[in-house]
Amino acid sequence: MGFTRRARLPASSAPTVMRVKVVDASAIAALLFGEPEAEAIARRLGDARLVAPALLRFELANVCLIKARRHPDQEPELTAAFRLRDRLAVKEVAVDHDGMLELAATTGLTAYDASYLWLAQKLGAELITLDKQLAKAEAASSQSRGSI
Repeated sequence: MGFTRRARLPASSAPTVMRVKVVDASAIAALLFGEPEAEAIARRLGDARLVAPALLRFELANVCLIKARRHPDQEPELTAAFRLRDRLAVKEVAVDHDGMLELAATTGLTAYDASYLWLAQKLGAELITLDKQLAKAEAASSQSRGSI
């Protein structure tokens, strides 16, 4: 009975674990509509697998609608940009609405924003947002989890 040595796979063919990041509407809108923060958001996303609550599409549609109302001459371009959302391959994930509501109550966030934070906490994932209040709530919740 001989010992057979297994060949080592080159590093490039070893399986990779893709990080998951939760993205909110502000971050995706920056990418779709070419906002000044788009490059910074793209760098933060890297090659991560993107997830968001199912409300993301509604929020993006609302951003597009507001932009089109403010700039009616740009409506065709804005609508075309909105239609590119599926190319970002953001997976929609169900949120525990009871848990989200409790989180909204304790953080002062809207239910919409709390759904992104709840999902990030549930998955242990980084939350990518341009929303200052949401980012502040995430930082505070990360600190409180780290001190336990």
